[in-house]
Amino acid sequence: MKNLESAVNVNMNIANPAPLGLFGFGSTTILLNLHNIGLFDVNSAILGMGIFVGGIAQVIAGMQENKKGNTFGATAFTAYGCFWLSLVAIFVMPAAGIKVNATDHTALGAYLSIWGLFTAGMFGATMKSSKVTQGVFGSLTILFFLLALENFTHISAIGMAAGITGIICGGLAFYDAMAQIINGTYGKTILPLG
Repeated sequence: MKNLESAVNVNMNIANPAPLGLFGFGSTTILLNLHNIGLFDVNSAILGMGIFVGGIAQVIAGMQENKKGNTFGATAFTAYGCFWLSLVAIFVMPAAGIKVNATDHTALGAYLSIWGLFTAGMFGATMKSSKVTQGVFGSLTILFFLLALENFTHISAIGMAAGITGIICGGLAFYDAMAQIINGTYGKTILPLG
Protein backbone atom coordinates (compact mmCIF):
# COMPACT_ATOMS: atom_id res chain seq x y z
CA MET A 1 0.00 0.00 0.00
CA LYS A 2 2.86 2.38 0.78
CA ASN A 3 4.32 1.94 -2.73
CA LEU A 4 0.92 2.74 -4.25
CA GLU A 5 0.71 5.93 -2.17
CA SER A 6 4.21 6.91 -3.35
CA ALA A 7 3.20 6.34 -6.97
CA VAL A 8 0.11 8.50 -6.54
CA ASN A 9 2.15 11.27 -4.89
CA VAL A 10 4.68 11.19 -7.74
CA ASN A 11 1.87 11.62 -10.27
CA MET A 12 0.49 14.57 -8.33
CA ASN A 13 3.86 16.32 -8.52
CA ILE A 14 4.33 16.17 -12.30
CA ALA A 15 4.89 19.60 -13.81
CA ASN A 16 2.46 20.91 -16.39
CA PRO A 17 3.69 19.39 -19.69
CA ALA A 18 1.32 21.44 -21.87
CA PRO A 19 3.66 24.45 -22.36
CA LEU A 20 6.39 22.18 -23.74
CA GLY A 21 3.95 20.55 -26.15
CA LEU A 22 2.41 23.87 -27.17
CA PHE A 23 5.83 25.45 -27.73
CA GLY A 24 6.93 22.43 -29.78
CA PHE A 25 3.81 22.60 -31.89
CA GLY A 26 3.62 26.39 -32.17
CA SER A 27 7.24 27.14 -33.02
CA THR A 28 7.46 24.39 -35.64
CA THR A 29 4.12 25.38 -37.17
CA ILE A 30 5.24 29.01 -37.48
CA LEU A 31 8.53 28.00 -39.10
CA LEU A 32 6.92 25.66 -41.66
CA ASN A 33 4.30 28.24 -42.55
CA LEU A 34 6.91 30.92 -43.12
CA HIS A 35 7.99 28.51 -45.86
CA ASN A 36 4.37 28.15 -47.02
CA ILE A 37 4.08 31.91 -47.59
CA GLY A 38 7.27 31.79 -49.64
CA LEU A 39 9.98 33.22 -47.39
CA PHE A 40 12.28 30.23 -47.91
CA ASP A 41 12.41 26.65 -49.17
CA VAL A 42 12.02 23.56 -46.99
CA ASN A 43 15.41 23.33 -45.29
CA SER A 44 17.29 21.66 -42.46
CA ALA A 45 15.97 24.21 -39.93
CA ILE A 46 12.38 23.13 -40.65
CA LEU A 47 13.26 19.43 -40.71
CA GLY A 48 15.37 19.66 -37.54
CA MET A 49 12.58 21.50 -35.72
CA GLY A 50 10.12 18.95 -37.06
CA ILE A 51 12.06 16.03 -35.62
CA PHE A 52 13.19 17.38 -32.28
CA VAL A 53 10.85 20.19 -31.23
CA GLY A 54 7.61 19.50 -33.11
CA GLY A 55 8.12 15.74 -32.95
CA ILE A 56 10.05 14.42 -29.97
CA ALA A 57 9.25 17.26 -27.54
CA GLN A 58 5.53 16.90 -28.23
CA VAL A 59 5.62 13.12 -27.80
CA ILE A 60 7.36 13.61 -24.44
CA ALA A 61 4.70 16.15 -23.44
CA GLY A 62 2.01 13.68 -24.51
CA MET A 63 3.50 10.94 -22.35
CA GLN A 64 3.58 13.31 -19.38
CA GLU A 65 -0.06 14.27 -20.00
CA ASN A 66 -0.81 10.54 -20.00
CA LYS A 67 0.78 10.22 -16.54
CA LYS A 68 -1.50 13.03 -15.36
CA GLY A 69 -4.54 11.18 -16.70
CA ASN A 70 -5.31 13.84 -19.33
CA THR A 71 -6.60 11.89 -22.33
CA PHE A 72 -7.04 14.98 -24.52
CA GLY A 73 -3.51 16.30 -23.85
CA ALA A 74 -1.94 12.85 -24.20
CA THR A 75 -3.71 12.25 -27.50
CA ALA A 76 -3.12 15.72 -28.93
CA PHE A 77 0.57 16.06 -28.12
CA THR A 78 1.47 12.47 -28.99
CA ALA A 79 -0.51 12.50 -32.25
CA TYR A 80 0.79 15.87 -33.44
CA GLY A 81 4.33 14.95 -32.38
CA CYS A 82 3.98 11.88 -34.59
CA PHE A 83 2.54 14.10 -37.33
CA TRP A 84 5.74 16.13 -37.38
CA LEU A 85 7.92 13.02 -37.37
CA SER A 86 5.90 11.50 -40.22
CA LEU A 87 5.97 14.76 -42.21
CA VAL A 88 9.75 14.90 -41.95
CA ALA A 89 9.91 11.23 -43.03
CA ILE A 90 7.79 12.07 -46.10
CA PHE A 91 10.42 14.62 -47.15
CA VAL A 92 13.54 12.75 -46.06
CA MET A 93 12.95 9.10 -46.99
CA PRO A 94 13.13 9.55 -50.79
CA ALA A 95 16.06 11.99 -50.48
CA ALA A 96 17.91 9.54 -48.23
CA GLY A 97 17.83 6.88 -50.91
CA ILE A 98 15.24 4.71 -49.17
CA LYS A 99 13.54 2.76 -51.93
CA VAL A 100 10.15 4.41 -51.73
CA ASN A 101 8.38 6.66 -54.21
CA ALA A 102 8.25 10.33 -53.32
CA THR A 103 4.81 11.42 -52.14
CA ASP A 104 2.83 13.06 -54.95
CA HIS A 105 0.40 15.94 -54.41
CA THR A 106 -2.68 13.71 -54.40
CA ALA A 107 -1.26 11.43 -51.71
CA LEU A 108 -0.08 14.43 -49.67
CA GLY A 109 -3.55 15.97 -50.01
CA ALA A 110 -5.09 12.75 -48.69
CA TYR A 111 -2.56 12.67 -45.81
CA LEU A 112 -3.42 16.26 -44.87
CA SER A 113 -7.17 15.58 -45.19
CA ILE A 114 -6.91 12.73 -42.68
CA TRP A 115 -5.14 15.05 -40.27
CA GLY A 116 -7.83 17.67 -40.92
CA LEU A 117 -10.58 15.20 -40.00
CA PHE A 118 -8.75 14.18 -36.83
CA THR A 119 -8.20 17.82 -35.91
CA ALA A 120 -11.87 18.68 -36.51
CA GLY A 121 -12.76 16.01 -33.94
CA MET A 122 -10.16 17.36 -31.52
CA PHE A 123 -11.55 20.88 -32.07
CA GLY A 124 -14.97 19.59 -31.05
CA ALA A 125 -13.43 18.40 -27.79
CA THR A 126 -12.10 21.91 -27.01
CA MET A 127 -15.52 23.51 -26.44
CA LYS A 128 -14.97 23.42 -22.67
CA SER A 129 -11.39 24.67 -22.99
CA SER A 130 -10.04 28.20 -23.17
CA LYS A 131 -10.76 30.43 -26.15
CA VAL A 132 -7.07 30.32 -27.06
CA THR A 133 -7.08 26.50 -27.15
CA GLN A 134 -10.23 26.62 -29.28
CA GLY A 135 -8.43 29.06 -31.58
CA VAL A 136 -5.43 26.73 -31.90
CA PHE A 137 -7.54 23.73 -32.89
CA GLY A 138 -10.02 25.71 -34.99
CA SER A 139 -7.28 27.36 -37.03
CA LEU A 140 -5.37 24.05 -37.27
CA THR A 141 -8.46 22.38 -38.74
CA ILE A 142 -8.70 25.12 -41.35
CA LEU A 143 -4.95 24.89 -41.99
CA PHE A 144 -5.01 21.16 -42.73
CA PHE A 145 -7.95 21.45 -45.10
CA LEU A 146 -6.40 24.44 -46.90
CA LEU A 147 -3.11 22.57 -47.30
CA ALA A 148 -4.98 19.52 -48.60
CA LEU A 149 -6.96 21.67 -51.03
CA GLU A 150 -3.78 23.38 -52.26
CA ASN A 151 -2.21 19.98 -52.92
CA PHE A 152 -5.31 18.79 -54.80
CA THR A 153 -5.75 21.97 -56.88
CA HIS A 154 -2.22 23.45 -57.16
CA ILE A 155 -3.68 26.95 -56.60
CA SER A 156 -0.90 28.99 -55.02
CA ALA A 157 -3.31 31.50 -53.41
CA ILE A 158 -4.73 28.65 -51.32
CA GLY A 159 -1.19 27.80 -50.20
CA MET A 160 -0.64 31.44 -49.22
CA ALA A 161 -3.91 31.46 -47.23
CA ALA A 162 -2.80 28.23 -45.56
CA GLY A 163 0.55 29.80 -44.66
CA ILE A 164 -1.10 32.82 -43.05
CA THR A 165 -3.55 30.56 -41.18
CA GLY A 166 -0.61 28.41 -40.02
CA ILE A 167 1.31 31.40 -38.68
CA ILE A 168 -1.79 32.48 -36.73
CA CYS A 169 -2.30 28.91 -35.45
CA GLY A 170 1.33 28.58 -34.39
CA GLY A 171 1.24 32.02 -32.79
CA LEU A 172 -1.82 31.08 -30.73
CA ALA A 173 -0.11 27.87 -29.55
CA PHE A 174 3.06 29.79 -28.70
CA TYR A 175 0.99 32.36 -26.75
CA ASP A 176 -0.85 29.55 -24.94
CA ALA A 177 2.49 28.03 -23.89
CA MET A 178 3.87 31.34 -22.62
CA ALA A 179 0.61 32.20 -20.82
CA GLN A 180 0.60 28.89 -18.99
CA ILE A 181 4.24 29.30 -17.94
CA ILE A 182 3.91 32.95 -16.87
CA ASN A 183 0.53 32.54 -15.16
CA GLY A 184 1.74 29.40 -13.38
CA THR A 185 4.95 31.08 -12.26
CA TYR A 186 3.18 34.10 -10.81
CA GLY A 187 0.13 32.21 -9.53
CA LYS A 188 -2.29 34.61 -11.22
CA THR A 189 -3.55 35.51 -14.67
CA ILE A 190 -1.13 37.84 -16.39
CA LEU A 191 -1.72 36.62 -19.94
CA PRO A 192 -5.42 35.75 -20.32
CA LEU A 193 -6.47 32.58 -22.09
CA GLY A 194 -10.20 33.32 -22.19
